[in-house]
Amino acid sequence: MRIYLGADHRGFELKEEIKGWLVENGYEVEDIGNFVFDPDDDYVDFGLKVAESIEGSEGVDRGILLCGSGHGMELVANRFPHVRAILGFNDQVTVQGREDEDANILVLPADWLDNNEAAERVDLFIKTEKSEESRHERRRARIANLSIH
Repeated sequence: MRIYLGADHRGFELKEEIKGWLVENGYEVEDIGNFVFDPDDDYVDFGLKVAESIEGSEGVDRGILLCGSGHGMELVANRFPHVRAILGFNDQVTVQGREDEDANILVLPADWLDNNEAAERVDLFIKTEKSEESRHERRRARIANLSIH
């Protein structure tokens, strides 16, 4: 599993902490930016890059996105049909998003988390397996086959 990280200026500092935690714990990490603190950057750029990076990984690779509230990154990432991004605003939602929806991108609200909370969410996101229950598989299939006109 490769984990792609992306953050705008509001998530930059926490992204750097998470990157260190991931590397320290033996995960393969690819930081797609931002690489410097830039108060004028746009979350759209990093959400786009992480969403594009996990395409074609057959559900193996994961993404982690950070911005101030998490809302902007989640909106961008979920524009891609292969993405199932969740806003990990607490531990329970993070676990549920992996189990029920087989989420492949975790979005973290950097303005509302400290380093320890963020590391715990990332750990839960990585270690939680998707549910094989038929109701969850049925719902995931329905989402994957949505055709919005």
